Amino acid sequence: MPATAIILAAGLGTRMKSGLPKTLHKIAGRTMLRHLLASCESVFDRIVVVLGPDMDAVRAEAAPHACVVQHDRLGTAHAALQAVAHFGDGEVAILYADNPLIRAETLRAMLDRRMGGDAGLGLLAFRPADAARYGRVVTADGYVERIVEWADASTEERAIGLCNAGVLCAAAPDMARWLRDVRNDNAKGEYYLTDTVALARAEGARVTAIEAPADEVAGVNSRTELAAAEAVVQRWLRVAAMDAGVTMIDPASVFLQADTAFEQDIIIEPNVIFGPGVSVARDVVIRAHSHLEGCTIGRGCLIGPFARLRPGTVLERDVHIGNFVEVKASHLAEGVKASHLTYLGDATVGAATNVGAGTITCNYDGTFKHRTTIGANAFIGSDTALVAPVTVGDGAITAAGSVITEDVPAGALALARGRQENKFGRATAMRQALRAAKQKDGH
Repeated sequence: MPATAIILAAGLGTRMKSGLPKTLHKIAGRTMLRHLLASCESVFDRIVVVLGPDMDAVRAEAAPHACVVQHDRLGTAHAALQAVAHFGDGEVAILYADNPLIRAETLRAMLDRRMGGDAGLGLLAFRPADAARYGRVVTADGYVERIVEWADASTEERAIGLCNAGVLCAAAPDMARWLRDVRNDNAKGEYYLTDTVALARAEGARVTAIEAPADEVAGVNSRTELAAAEAVVQRWLRVAAMDAGVTMIDPASVFLQADTAFEQDIIIEPNVIFGPGVSVARDVVIRAHSHLEGCTIGRGCLIGPFARLRPGTVLERDVHIGNFVEVKASHLAEGVKASHLTYLGDATVGAATNVGAGTITCNYDGTFKHRTTIGANAFIGSDTALVAPVTVGDGAITAAGSVITEDVPAGALALARGRQENKFGRATAMRQALRAAKQKDGH
C-alpha cells in the first residue's frame, strides 16, 4: 500500500531567536529538514512539506519534494489539512520538521504496526528521563484512550511516563476526515493535530501507541535543544564510525558531519573536527587538533597534529601533512611530504616531492587566484615563497629562503635571495655604540 509523509515545516524559529526558519538550523552539518527527509525517503512513496509564506529557502531545501503553503498559521491540524490533496488512497503519516532525528526503522515500525493491526490511528510515543511538560498518553488494555496535556492533567496522569511525540499515521480517508472535523474551541483558537485522537476514539476506532527511543523524538525549539540534538547525532555518528573500523582515542572530542565517510583501520586522535564533505581512505592517521573540510584523503596518509585541510584538497596515498600546515584547493600526489608550518593553496604537487618548513604558495594577488605547479621528486627548501602563477619542474630544487617568481626548469636549482655579506667586527662595534648611547641618556 502506498504511504505518504506530510512534514510540517512552517515554524518561524521564534524561540531560536533567529531570522533563519527553524527547520534550516543544522545538526552535524545537515539541516533539520534534510535529516527528516533522509529518513522519510527510504520509507514513504511520497513526501509533501508544508511551509509558511515567503519560505523560499525551505522550499529549496525540500526539493525535489512537493510543497504546500499554510498562509495562516492556525495550528498543526490546519497545517496538515493544507496537504490533503496529496494524501492519495494509502497510508498518511504526519510529522514535524522540528523532530528531525526519527530514524527510518522507527517510521517503518510505526507504519507496519498501524497497518498490520486493528487500530485506525497510530501515534509515536516515548518515555523521556524527565517527562516534564509533555502531553501524557493514557492507555487501557493496550490501546490509547486519550492524550492529556500537562496543564490539564491530574496528579495521577502527570505520573504517567509515556508521552506523546506528536507523529500520527492512519489511512488517508480517515486522516482527512478527522482533520476536517478538528475544532478550534480552545484558548488559542487553533486547530490541534492531537485532537484527531479524540475524534478517532469517538468513532470507535482503536488508537495504538508505538514507542520510539526518546533520543529520536525530542523536539528542537531552542538553541539549547539544538545543542542537545547535536550531541545525540554526534554520539550516533561516532558509534557508527567505530563499528565500521575507525579507532577514536577520545570519541567525545571528535566532531563529525552527517556525510563524513570513513573506510576501516583509521586512527583519529583527540580534538579533531570534520566539516562537510570529507572522505577518508583506510590506514590513515589523523593526529590531534586537526580540522578537515571538503577534502579527500587517500590511503595511508598521515595528517597533523594541528593541520588544516580546506575544501578542494585531494591527497593521494601516503601523503604526510604535518603540524601547522594548511592545504586548500590543492592536489598532492603519492608520497608528498609537507611536515611543518606551510601553506599550499591552489597548488598541484607531484609524487614524492618534499615541501620544506615555512613554504607558502602566494596564490592571491588581491583580485585573482593563481595556481602553483610543482613536479615530482622536487625539493622545496624551507621558507620558500612561490609567487603564482609559477611552475617548478620535476626534480628541481629551490634554495631555502628563496622568492620564486619565474618557472624553474626540471632538474634545476633555483636561488632567489640577496647575497650574504659578513662585516667583521661590526656587531661588537654596534653593541658598544648602543650601550654608550644608553648611558648618555641616563637609562
